Amino acid sequence: MRALLQRVSEASVTVDGETIGQCGTGLLILVCAMHGDTEAEAERLAAKIAKLRIFPDEAGKMNRSLSDISGSALVISQFTLAADTSRGNRPGFSTAAEPETGRRLYAYFAQQMSALGIATETGRFGADMKVSLINDGPVTIWMES
Repeated sequence: MRALLQRVSEASVTVDGETIGQCGTGLLILVCAMHGDTEAEAERLAAKIAKLRIFPDEAGKMNRSLSDISGSALVISQFTLAADTSRGNRPGFSTAAEPETGRRLYAYFAQQMSALGIATETGRFGADMKVSLINDGPVTIWMES
């Protein structure tokens, strides 16, 4: 799985003008299941993200995790993280998991974040979503399982 993490002060996602998910201080997590991914990759990625020390401690150093700060997460499906831009001007997405597998692993990843004690909300898989965020730092990190 691939994930793009953005440390946020707040984030929200709307579909058809209705807010369907939001978070406060924490992470906006864009995730993409890749061909061959299983629940094991989703579990490892969620565990790593929950413990990743990218939040400031009392001295202002990135030394605290999402779990440490009791932060929240907004998880958004983002198949375009699989983009292959190595040829031509139009990205290819053939390395992304098939939609049903992607949907299942996206939901499983979000469940794993919740199971780790992270308050987690989601977007809607396959929907045309509008995502708003206030990037804190800014801190943006790319991860793969």
